[in-house]
Amino acid sequence: MTTYRRSIVWLRRDLRLHDNVALARAAAVSDEVVCAFVLDPELLRGPRVGAPIVGFFFSALAGLRASLREHGSDLALLEGDFAEELAALAKRVDAQAVFANEDYDPSAIARDAAVTKALGARGIAVQFSTDHVYMGADDVVQESGKIYTVFTPYRKRWTATHEREPRGPIATRTAIGKLASRATIGATRDVPEPAKYGHTMLPTYPLGDEATAKKALTAFIKAKIDTYGEHRNDPALDGTSHLSPHLRAGTISIRTCVAAAFDARANGDETQRKNADVWIAELAWRDFYQQLLKHVPRVADEPFLASGKKIAYIANDAEYAAWEEGRTGYPIVDAAMRQIATYGWMHNRLRMIVASFLTKHQLHDYREGERYFERQLADADLAANNGGWQWSASTGVDPQPYFRVFSPMLQGQNYDPEGTFVKAMLPALAKLPPKYVHAPWTLPPVLAADLGFELGRDYPEPIVDHAVARARALDTYGKALARVKS
Repeated sequence: MTTYRRSIVWLRRDLRLHDNVALARAAAVSDEVVCAFVLDPELLRGPRVGAPIVGFFFSALAGLRASLREHGSDLALLEGDFAEELAALAKRVDAQAVFANEDYDPSAIARDAAVTKALGARGIAVQFSTDHVYMGADDVVQESGKIYTVFTPYRKRWTATHEREPRGPIATRTAIGKLASRATIGATRDVPEPAKYGHTMLPTYPLGDEATAKKALTAFIKAKIDTYGEHRNDPALDGTSHLSPHLRAGTISIRTCVAAAFDARANGDETQRKNADVWIAELAWRDFYQQLLKHVPRVADEPFLASGKKIAYIANDAEYAAWEEGRTGYPIVDAAMRQIATYGWMHNRLRMIVASFLTKHQLHDYREGERYFERQLADADLAANNGGWQWSASTGVDPQPYFRVFSPMLQGQNYDPEGTFVKAMLPALAKLPPKYVHAPWTLPPVLAADLGFELGRDYPEPIVDHAVARARALDTYGKALARVKS
């Protein structure tokens, strides 16, 4: 086994010291380890990232640096070309190897291949580990070796693999003891403000680091997981884990979450086990979409189903703007879009509702919505975001059948029956009775006058009639998908 005097741990979407595979493996074969992160100005200023995720990552970097300094070390924060910056750091600290955790994003795979080649030419070894998923892309496959494209059998194999080979948190106490000193690392740049890269933060955007991730998981397991299956679809209730930004930035590991979920399941009664199973399924969905991205990278740019390319989308800038700005005239849709714009986060049920509305009611290309989510979400993750949008657009793996077109009114009535969430996000509808809050155009004129509410003045009229839009969607999608197999 090759050993090194000093190694670099190149952190990317794993901004934590505990349960970090690359850190543990570097420390196992090195006398000392240096933690580094490379800022990519082109990406940070590019069109596919927004203030919420930049702000979250920067807060995580600040927290990571504070933790490293508590241990007498520091974060080597670099900026520029990845290979050049890492090579320069390796020369400065006399490091012979770089360890990092894999990323299945196609652009990240290309980046890592280029860095490996460039550093290898300079005599610096590079090693990658599986860390950001619970099951690697090749760990859960069919007997034939093919990947799963339907979730239910994937989850069964995923669960069976877990039961046979549980992947608990990785101990990194020894690794932390091998962190290089601040003197060894030398001077390093400050964590920048998002404004440096053109991003304006709102005080309502989420921030986090390893410490807050741990608290969030503890709070979820203690107070929410036992009712997760019952409350996760109600946007008016704080029934979800809020761990998605942490899993995206890696301030908590997926192994830690899976272990906590199965522990809660093992210690609960039948109802608690069922609720824990719902969360476990969501964690498995995350792996499902990640393995798809690794094996079918073209989904990053095009429909998984070839027939999806035949859908005759309509390009209407005014209607798209109404969706993005929460002016569609459908309260549950508009409230959800206000939530994402205000908080840099959106409830998962609402993500499905607004995606269905854009792709089915408005017949807009799902990629427009996917890109908007990338810019607006603190948890923006290519695999999950793309998987969710293609599911809603009926173009992906195991998709929502094209003939199931969400009714915004029924979705609102089912998941926000009193209109609590809608009224919180859309104050103009605060006085409407629950019976009418999800369909303000049905409010009787006499009652509207009594309430001082006027449709078109206080709240927009629907930009499209639901029945007409549904019929149009069935016709358009049916022509493309009904008889054509991918």
